[in-house]
Amino acid sequence: MKIITTLLFTLSVFACGYAQQTAKTGKWTVNKIHLQGDEKFDYLFSDDVSNRLYVSHGSIVQVVDEVKGVLAGTITGMNGVHGIAIAQGLGKGFITSGKDSSVTVFDTKTLGVITRMKITGVGPDAILFDPFSQKVFVYNGKSNNATVIDAKTNKIVATITLPGKPEFSVTDGKGKVYVNMEDKSEIVLINATTNAVEQVWPLAPGEEPSGLALDNESHRLFSACGNKLMVVVNALTGKVITTLPIGENTDGAAFDPALKLAYSSNGDSTMTIIKSDESGKFTIVDNLKTQSGAKTIAVNKLTHHVYLSAASYEAPKDGQKPKIIPGSFVVLEIIPD
Repeated sequence: MKIITTLLFTLSVFACGYAQQTAKTGKWTVNKIHLQGDEKFDYLFSDDVSNRLYVSHGSIVQVVDEVKGVLAGTITGMNGVHGIAIAQGLGKGFITSGKDSSVTVFDTKTLGVITRMKITGVGPDAILFDPFSQKVFVYNGKSNNATVIDAKTNKIVATITLPGKPEFSVTDGKGKVYVNMEDKSEIVLINATTNAVEQVWPLAPGEEPSGLALDNESHRLFSACGNKLMVVVNALTGKVITTLPIGENTDGAAFDPALKLAYSSNGDSTMTIIKSDESGKFTIVDNLKTQSGAKTIAVNKLTHHVYLSAASYEAPKDGQKPKIIPGSFVVLEIIPD
């Protein structure tokens, strides 16, 4: 069932020292797609061509029809799902399972499992398919390395030692792969052909970077950092261009190249929206009200719809982490004006 709520949000203006401009108030439609299950959740991935949204949810991945807003299928049998990557043109996808350090390969047409494979690291989290090299990069958060898989053969071809704990990753589609180092406040540039680290760039004053997005046309990286900053980096030189304020407890970033909008999904019930242009000006468009804990994000670059996972939580007891209220798990679908 798809429940639709239309909300009108006012503009939030932050004090920012780099070419900030005031933008008009935007109107955003927020849809709630209710999904069954009360397990923990992490990344989402939008397969823009097929209009399918892959949603991590504990031991399963739920596949949502983005047009109808309903569940289209479920991939089961995982253990602590984190990230999903789709290999366009190969008809297969890859899912990381952190609890047993494995990757599940599945058929995107049938959603059937092709194989499950152990990887050369511990605690696989983020995952990326690079179309240039036809490789899948699996980022292992507990062993500070990346397992590289040939997407055609499902064979491991390399293990890359990293200088810190890897988080989200993006590719320029031309042989360069970028990944945040959460505990080092750095971005690492990987050569997708040689499977080697080429550059390590500092993100100061950004700390604890998680979400990462790329404006490939303007060669700008957007790194969402835990100290409430979006750090904009030149993807060719590694130079920090500017920083912009975002919400608290962020865990995701996305970029819509057609709209020139960068998004930061924040755990404090906000989504920061930043407009960029070719002249190097950055405008905070809005600090959109979302839902508590909605801190991972995906964007469909063709429809421009933005997706965030969220749930309601019980009050914490005896210092324990709060539990999800049964039946409250949703995907927020945010549609720009």
